Amino acid sequence: MSKRKKLRSDIAWSDASKIVVRGHNLVELIGTTSLGDFAFLELTNRLPTPEESTVFDAIVVVLVEHGLTPSAIASRMTYLGSPEALQAAVAAGLLGIGDRFGGPSEEVAKMLQNAMTGGGEDINAMAADIVAGKRNAGRPVPGLGHPIHRPTDPRTKRLFEVAADNGFSGRYVSLMNAVSEEASRAFGRALPVNATGAIGAIASELGFEWRVCRGLAVIARSIGLVAHILEEDREPLAPEIWSRVDEEATEHMRSETTDERD
Repeated sequence: MSKRKKLRSDIAWSDASKIVVRGHNLVELIGTTSLGDFAFLELTNRLPTPEESTVFDAIVVVLVEHGLTPSAIASRMTYLGSPEALQAAVAAGLLGIGDRFGGPSEEVAKMLQNAMTGGGEDINAMAADIVAGKRNAGRPVPGLGHPIHRPTDPRTKRLFEVAADNGFSGRYVSLMNAVSEEASRAFGRALPVNATGAIGAIASELGFEWRVCRGLAVIARSIGLVAHILEEDREPLAPEIWSRVDEEATEHMRSETTDERD
């Protein structure tokens, strides 16, 4: 009978006197390590350099908040129905983080990293292949354009500046910008890099595999959702949203019933 493989985790352990996280005594990290640096440690098994810390913090700060997005509204509505379970309201909002809201940086990073591992040195040629592939598949090129921020996403420039100032503006950033230029040419309209495009490129520069990128949005947006729930508790919006949706969405049926009675 073959010996069963032991279960294993390399993240953390604890006993009666200590908690050890990625080889670091948690007590020694308290008061000396920021939340961003601790997140970096959890994800990479090491504390960041000062430059990595600055760039990583810039990424997660961008992802914390963007107003009354579908995820924030979902959290508020869930809190209305279940005010005793704040965690459920946060979870409801996190479920809406995907390719349309909050999560496209994952698709961007996957697109860029796959292009880089495919070989070749010509950035422009890689960009042309990416755009052609998306166009032939009838898919939008992720990380470009924005429904609100026009003509450009104001967060993008600052993210790229922080990355460049700290030594993280390399081939992934260059490729993302080349994809923007190629897509704008191919589709005949301006398609500038948006914040999620910048994040996907910069996260790749930091060495994160693409699967982590949506997780960064989850980490950051949790903070924003707690803030929305706190505001909802103090100054509720959800009851009005519920009332108006119910009234306005069914107004035509109510009027038809009234007409029949007349």
